[in-house]
Amino acid sequence: MYLSFYGAAREVTGSCYCIEINRKKILVDCGLQQGLDEKDNQELPFDAKEIDAVVLTHAHIDHSGRLPLLVREGFKGRIYSILATCRLVSIMLRDSANIQENDAEWENKQLKKTNTFKKIKPLYTQADAVETIRRLVPCNYEKTYKITPEVSVNFVDSGHILGSASVEIFLEEGPLKRKLVFSGDIGNIDQPIIKDPQYIKQADYVVMEATYGDRLHERSHDFTADLAKIIDETLNRKGNVIIPAFAVARTQSVLYMLREIKERKLVKKTDFKVYVDSPLAAEATDLYDDDLILYADEQTREIMKKGFNPISFPGLHFTASVQESKALNYDKTPKVIISSSGMCEAGRIRHHLKNNLGRSECSIIFVGFQAQGTLGRLLIDGAKSVMIFDEEIPVLARIYDYSGLSAHADKNGLLNWVRCFEKKPDIVFIVHVDKDVFKGFIEELEREGFNATAPLYKSTYDLSDGRVISEGIEV
Repeated sequence: MYLSFYGAAREVTGSCYCIEINRKKILVDCGLQQGLDEKDNQELPFDAKEIDAVVLTHAHIDHSGRLPLLVREGFKGRIYSILATCRLVSIMLRDSANIQENDAEWENKQLKKTNTFKKIKPLYTQADAVETIRRLVPCNYEKTYKITPEVSVNFVDSGHILGSASVEIFLEEGPLKRKLVFSGDIGNIDQPIIKDPQYIKQADYVVMEATYGDRLHERSHDFTADLAKIIDETLNRKGNVIIPAFAVARTQSVLYMLREIKERKLVKKTDFKVYVDSPLAAEATDLYDDDLILYADEQTREIMKKGFNPISFPGLHFTASVQESKALNYDKTPKVIISSSGMCEAGRIRHHLKNNLGRSECSIIFVGFQAQGTLGRLLIDGAKSVMIFDEEIPVLARIYDYSGLSAHADKNGLLNWVRCFEKKPDIVFIVHVDKDVFKGFIEELEREGFNATAPLYKSTYDLSDGRVISEGIEV
């Protein structure tokens, strides 16, 4: 009965863990590495053919993004996740495959110019994504599913995004029984639309994310009013407001706030136009419309009972085609543009940044986590210029970092989550955490009596007694 760490080990992205019991191997997540974490997404650190099943905590690409690679490399099992996650991930994986194919095509064109004949292959294709989607098994919260004779799982709402879950995994091998809890990404409290994270009371071992383990989110009296002030000032300067946002969850939360801004008349002119320039975000928003009644918090349910759509309002437009997207940068009317990717590493947001960063009248508002090494992180860290499409772009626009809008729990939220265990787990494994953060968070847990550690990449633990079988390696 073993637990191995194949991603997000002293790194923030690339979630991937493997449970081995009675010659069965179960993965929890199989995510893409992003930013400085990216070493080699092309190589899985295990034999995909030996994996019997996957449990997926939520749809974000750093948790789900290598599933098509797993399938392409020979995985034949099922992927268990909450129904809303299955629906979201089916969109996201097809979108990710499209990005992989387009990136490979662009790189091959560049290589051709240099007379280099090495051909870049995409990480995976649309066909791989479609085959992955066929393997999804929709699940419900608070219902136990037996995925092998030795392994059962229960999903608990983690309050991070629509369909996100912490996972209780029950292991039984002869007389030996163990319970593991994987936190997934723990949600911030009081987020628009979705419920707060639900707590779990018992576990032998816990694998816990600590992305914001060294900081507290800024507590504004009214984030919506703050956002309205920036929009008002920017539009009055005849500038655009550019919001890089993850297509799933963050875009919909921002739409919820923009609806409030218009309804509460928090800006001088409420007829400003908002463009969601992301086909993925448009599809995800449609799914939110369909699934909200199942997963929404009480406030959102009350809005819906009155017959209103909580993430729709006059002046909202979704741009589908590339031509429509390009037209936004030729249109001189001040506007709000929400586009992905949230960390500005790919997608249409890079075109909007290229066209607006050099304009002092514009504003760029970051509303989510920016990993080290990403374009988004460079901008919030104060870069004076950045490279976009091989062109140096001066940063003259005003940059706003609203980490308080994060969908992740901050340090206090994380501590509140782990304190809910009635009996302290044998080990709390800290994952999804920067190298310069995990030591302080572990010290905080140790002061409260927890036995905590931050496992290395490829480290393995024996769950019968918590012994280290393999120390792993530094990455």
